[in-house]
Amino acid sequence: MTSDPVRWLWAAAAIALWLMVIVAVRWAGVRARRASAARSAALAPAGDKPPVLVAFASQTGLAEELAWMTARSLSDAGTPARVSALGELDPAGLKAAGRVLIVASTTGEGDAPDAMSRFVRQSMTAPADLTGLRWGLLALGDRTYADFCGFGRALDGWLRQSGAEPLFDRVEVDSGDAGAVRRWQHQLSLLTGSAIEPDWVPPAFDRWRLVERTHLNPGSPGGEAWLMAFEPVDHAPLWVAGDIAEIGLPPLDGQPAPGSREYSVASLPADGRAEFIVRLMRRPDGTPGLASGWLTRGLAIGGEAAMRIRTNRSFHGPAPETPLILIGNGTGLAGLRAHWKARAGQAAGQTWLMYGERTRAHDAFLDAELRTALATGVLTRLDRVFSRDAGDGRYVQALVDEHAVELAAWVERGAAILVCGSLEGMSKGVHEALETALGAETLRALTESGRYRRDVY
Repeated sequence: MTSDPVRWLWAAAAIALWLMVIVAVRWAGVRARRASAARSAALAPAGDKPPVLVAFASQTGLAEELAWMTARSLSDAGTPARVSALGELDPAGLKAAGRVLIVASTTGEGDAPDAMSRFVRQSMTAPADLTGLRWGLLALGDRTYADFCGFGRALDGWLRQSGAEPLFDRVEVDSGDAGAVRRWQHQLSLLTGSAIEPDWVPPAFDRWRLVERTHLNPGSPGGEAWLMAFEPVDHAPLWVAGDIAEIGLPPLDGQPAPGSREYSVASLPADGRAEFIVRLMRRPDGTPGLASGWLTRGLAIGGEAAMRIRTNRSFHGPAPETPLILIGNGTGLAGLRAHWKARAGQAAGQTWLMYGERTRAHDAFLDAELRTALATGVLTRLDRVFSRDAGDGRYVQALVDEHAVELAAWVERGAAILVCGSLEGMSKGVHEALETALGAETLRALTESGRYRRDVY
């Protein structure tokens, strides 16, 4: 490291941000537009030209951002556009649009985003009549999963079987590949007859200073977990419980910039800082993971990181008066913590936390805080399991099974369910347990009404 680490970090971050700009951008003023107009509002006067529909299927908010960026580029090129969540449409609405550009994420092993549940069930089980519809698809995925872009490919197949005509071949993006997004931009240029800027406006990354790093589980049989706190250097952005932070990483040993990593935010703006629970990951050879290693080992207290907080609408919580069931494991406690903190000091509905980790002696993350929240009424109920403890040995889904009758009663009273934590094991196990406790149709109805939401990784 040079003698001026702050300057080095920001030079590195600038390079990293430029390379990752394609996948993480938000056009200026997008939040204001969303607040002031319906999602389907036209971005440019239609005149005699019908607007292009830009539809998104998003799990963590990225597909939605790219949809808005697409619509803005069309509008700037003189082609009117409107934006809508794909899950809020039906085949008749798609067909009536005439032309549609879709940005679709795949979640988990080839699954559709949760918000697409109704659309998949009601529309995609058989071909529809979409003759006359012309469409293009940007499919977002990650090749580390077996079924890469599985939902995007399924959507592509359904559109073709339904008689719709592709405007161009499906564009697939592997973890934000800049070249793939440029191919999408090229297709927008052909569609509008005007040049589309090859690089969209960079996101507003802010400077944050690491002010605290606390080891949460010394002696644990699992990987080290750290509670990390950052304070804003210039200004503090606003966010709500459920939103996600993107932290830019510096290049190492002369290698290209590694981009950014996403973390659930465990705090609120009122706390004056952004907090995260980061587990140190290790490669097969035992060396620290790139992102977690830098955050827990390489970044010194007082050092700066580039960070921006992105809206993650699909994991926002219900109204404060709604009863809330929080379920998670491991570092997923971070995403749940922001939700119970958001209810403190309010006339809120009951809040029940079910949580699982390895050992009570070493992995009872935030134990004192949880006990205080329970004593003060911020949490109505707290149930924890520890999978490596003798006499316990259970995972968090066992709590759903054990308390199925009470959980169903909470849901009957209008409770919402938020699940945060590992995709492998926990997410599937909890989902199956909830289906058993509530019934598959009830759980599906909760998903489609937004009362069952997941942030899993």
